[in-house]
Amino acid sequence: MHTQGTSSQSLTHAFASQPANDTEAAGQMQALVYTAEGKISLQHRPKPQLIDAGDAIVRVSKTTICGTDLHILKGDVPTAKPGRILGHEGVGIIDSVGAAVTSFKPGDHVLMSCVSACGTCEFCRKQMYSHCTTGGWILGNTIDGTQAEYVRTPHAEMSLYHIPEGANEEALVMLSDILPTGFECGVLNGKVQPGSSVAIVGSGPIGLAALLTAQFYAPASIIMIDLDDSRLEMAHKFGATDVINSGDGKAVAAVMALTKGAGVDTVIEAVGIPATFELCQKLVAAGGVIANIGVHGKPASLHLETLWDRNIAITTRLVDTVTIPMLFKTVAAKKIDPTLLVTHRFSLAEGEQAYRAFGNAAETKALKVLITP
Repeated sequence: MHTQGTSSQSLTHAFASQPANDTEAAGQMQALVYTAEGKISLQHRPKPQLIDAGDAIVRVSKTTICGTDLHILKGDVPTAKPGRILGHEGVGIIDSVGAAVTSFKPGDHVLMSCVSACGTCEFCRKQMYSHCTTGGWILGNTIDGTQAEYVRTPHAEMSLYHIPEGANEEALVMLSDILPTGFECGVLNGKVQPGSSVAIVGSGPIGLAALLTAQFYAPASIIMIDLDDSRLEMAHKFGATDVINSGDGKAVAAVMALTKGAGVDTVIEAVGIPATFELCQKLVAAGGVIANIGVHGKPASLHLETLWDRNIAITTRLVDTVTIPMLFKTVAAKKIDPTLLVTHRFSLAEGEQAYRAFGNAAETKALKVLITP
């Protein structure tokens, strides 16, 4: 849902594996479970059952790991408790539906939104689905998630999307979370405009998603900042006009040189650590916007002593996924290709290797890793 931190940060947690039997017991499935800080385990779990009339049970065909899953493993998301099946993204086939579900039936091919929305509460009526009073980001957080063979998806009518015949599943997995997150939390909140200047701090998957979708608005320049030259090279291929490796501590000077001392109109924070949020404050132009995407597990300083007279705005947001229908059409029209973000593929049984690859992206060059149950 959000970022995995700077590319130089490696996930060094130990992973515990609980191998599956050759023949699964009836009513059982395999799932990746968060067991303790820094640890996951491949376990047998009961196949989920319908609980509410609006539920659907989906047989997962493709899922992926999000930077937010790494934040869970680091203890940055206290609502996600040990014992939780991870994951909030994926596509699959409906196995069963509750009595209140009329738009979907068993056998339908569906995309699962990372956010569950009832559609009727005060926040849903404002299209703030992330704050739905009985939903929001619950998959892989407060209820079991998608990194399993089956998942229960509440509020199916509002939270599932029909997949057209022949659509690329790998591309559509990116529509569960990463593309709407980069677009809504970064591009829309950041008020990217035609001819404007944009800096994206963090060239990981979410930063690259913001880069891809920022180009809908034809900004004059998009500057990508990261510590990893390979990710910056990828950003350049994806459309960045300039790339800056911030490892030498001179990123601010480099941006000011590119903008003739003015700074940038939109700064998108796509990492989620104090240092990058503070860097954003040094890059923003007068009248500009700092759009935070990153999941912050520690306090970050707000330097009002230098910003109080700058006419800037700072925005925060959890993705609402209201743009999924638009992104569906954009992908179908081949305006953007989300499969560019996919670098690694694993089976569910290889889940611990998938987490290692994603968490140690500086070494593995991983962007998004796909998991097939």
